Amino acid sequence: MRFLGIDFGWQGKPSGVAALQMKDGCLRLAAMERRTEMDCILSWVDRQARDEPAVVAVDAPTIINNQTGMRTADRMMHSLFGKYHAGCYPANLGRPYAARTVELGCALEQRGFSHADQIEPGKPGRFQIEVHPHAANVQLFDLPRIIKYKKGRLSDRRLELERYRTLMLTRLPRLIPSLNLPSLPELPFAGAAMKEIEDKMDAVMCAYIGAHWWHWGVARNLVCGSRQEGYIVVPSPVKYSLPLAPAPRRGVL
Repeated sequence: MRFLGIDFGWQGKPSGVAALQMKDGCLRLAAMERRTEMDCILSWVDRQARDEPAVVAVDAPTIINNQTGMRTADRMMHSLFGKYHAGCYPANLGRPYAARTVELGCALEQRGFSHADQIEPGKPGRFQIEVHPHAANVQLFDLPRIIKYKKGRLSDRRLELERYRTLMLTRLPRLIPSLNLPSLPELPFAGAAMKEIEDKMDAVMCAYIGAHWWHWGVARNLVCGSRQEGYIVVPSPVKYSLPLAPAPRRGVL
């Protein structure tokens, strides 16, 4: 199985893309890039997934049917994760990004990636899901609030992004399924270059959420919303449901 993550640029901005390969029950990073045009993103998906089983996890509302207001999934996310500052943007068809995000979901469906608000754990297939890395980080890393690397002063954002990088390197190898990241790019000091690394790291997290959903299903994941109205998959909290695998010898937290 392959697990592809897309940190989607909702309004035409660059998208982070990442691919994970599962072998012998462990995940390895196979690709981590950034793409801008829709055709380039989809050609990357085609190349990475080929005709094989894969899960594509997208940080974007790929199903939107409501003309105004917000989806049930968005309301549930605010109710469950608002206290962690991890609520999501309300999605409706009146938003300027809606056509682009829905287009991505439809294009993936045309490639055989069916929406998987329900899944049989471990069963090979071609699936797509909507994810939200902020909420996943809170759950998987047992955080009191999101890691605030998106907004604020550049120096503060860099500190938070470095914390995010450290958590990914030290905690993901200890989860089930494990993702062993030998390294991640060092953080630059320039804002534009740092944003590129941020997009790629978020794409890796999207891909990991897809792997976590495929491995555990509803046993250790939450599904906010439905296939009809739009849905978001979020891992369950680590401290309650997800045991840590033995830590690698290289000394992790």
